[in-house]
Amino acid sequence: MSIHKSYAVFGLGRYGKAVARELVKNGAEVLAVDLEESLVNAAAADIPVCKCADVTDVEVLRQLDIAKFDVVIIAMAGNLEASVMATALCRELGVKTIIAKCANEMHQKILSRVGADQVVIPESESGARLAKNLLSSGFVDIIELTNNVCMVELDVRPEWVGKNLLELNLRKKYSVNVVAIRRGKGVSTDIDPNDPLSEDMELIVIANTAKLSKLK
Repeated sequence: MSIHKSYAVFGLGRYGKAVARELVKNGAEVLAVDLEESLVNAAAADIPVCKCADVTDVEVLRQLDIAKFDVVIIAMAGNLEASVMATALCRELGVKTIIAKCANEMHQKILSRVGADQVVIPESESGARLAKNLLSSGFVDIIELTNNVCMVELDVRPEWVGKNLLELNLRKKYSVNVVAIRRGKGVSTDIDPNDPLSEDMELIVIANTAKLSKLK
C-alpha cells in the first residue's frame, strides 16, 4: 500500500486518531468518521476531513461514497456490534481492503469471518505503526526501535534477484544495514554477503527512519 491510496478511518478514539493523523501527516487522502461529535471536533484540527456519522447505516456509507476508498480502517474495538456491522457493510459495498481493530482473539475471528482482510489487536500494534505500514510501499513490516531508528522487513526486489549484498551495496545506496534474512518461516542472521538473493527471501534491515523514503 502507498501514500497514493485513499483511506477512511472509522472511530476517533486514541487508536483511530493516531492512524488518521499519521496518514494525514504523510500526505495521504483521509476521511475520518465518528458518531460522537466531541471526538470529531477534537480531531478536526489535525485531520482536515472529519465527519460525524453512523457507519453502521448502509445509506450513510453510500452517502460517504465509501466504496471509492482503497482502505477502510475500523477502529471501534470497544463496540463489537458496530465493528461487525461496519465491516460487513464495507465488504458488501465493495471496499477493496478492510482493516479492523479488535479487543481479543475471539473478536479477531468474528471480524475476519464477516469480511475484514486484516485484524489488529492494539496491544501488539500501535495506531502509528499501522499507518506507517500502510504508507510503506514494498515493506512487509516496520517496527520503531527509537524515534530515529526502525527495523524494516522488505521483499527482495526483482532487480536484486541473483545479485549478492556486496554487489547491491544497500548500505551505501539506501542507508540500511541488513541484519537477517527470512526465507519461509526460517530467519538467519548468519549472512554470507557473497550469496545471491532469491525472490522467496525477505530482508530484515535496520534503517534511519528519516531515510526510509530511499527504499520506496
